[in-house]
Amino acid sequence: MFTGIIETSGTIEQIDREGGNVHFTLSCAITHELKIDQSVAHNGVCLTVVAINNNKYTVTAIQETLDKTNLGQWKEGDSVNLERAMKLGDRLDGHIVQGHVDQTGVCKSVEEANGSWYFTFEYDTKANNITIEKGSVTVNGVSLTVVNSKDGEFSVAIIPYTYEHTNFKHIKPGTIVNLEFDVVGKYVARLHNLHQ
Repeated sequence: MFTGIIETSGTIEQIDREGGNVHFTLSCAITHELKIDQSVAHNGVCLTVVAINNNKYTVTAIQETLDKTNLGQWKEGDSVNLERAMKLGDRLDGHIVQGHVDQTGVCKSVEEANGSWYFTFEYDTKANNITIEKGSVTVNGVSLTVVNSKDGEFSVAIIPYTYEHTNFKHIKPGTIVNLEFDVVGKYVARLHNLHQ
């Protein structure tokens, strides 16, 4: 379980393909605190640390993960949002995030608003995911509040701190992002589908 509060960012140093798997080697400020078999959310995707070498560590993504997320588009040098799993007894500052990305979305627009930004994203509704106005959503692992919720589209407001401390500063129209919808929204969507 995660909270959607990003701890730090990492840089992709190396990408190695092995059959249907892809090994990503990253560097970050907290590598020295990581352990093998530890779960770390990478742009919201829960991946297990499989190797640590000095200031770099490696995680592996299987084909299903590559199919459902934007990991297959990662390149060496890309910046990735990182969060370690929450500890029991810690404050839940964001919302309950599983680290299981539901689908990808595409940035439709970025609007500056008095020092903050509104990012609007579109997503395919065939997966039956929904957002709820003022509900939560996770974009590239960042816990955010939904505004302007519509069918297949929503916006989020990004404050300067979030913009500077996550990879939101690299998102522009056309960027593909990982989306994890709030568990409450998932429950509502399933109830809605049962009654149709």
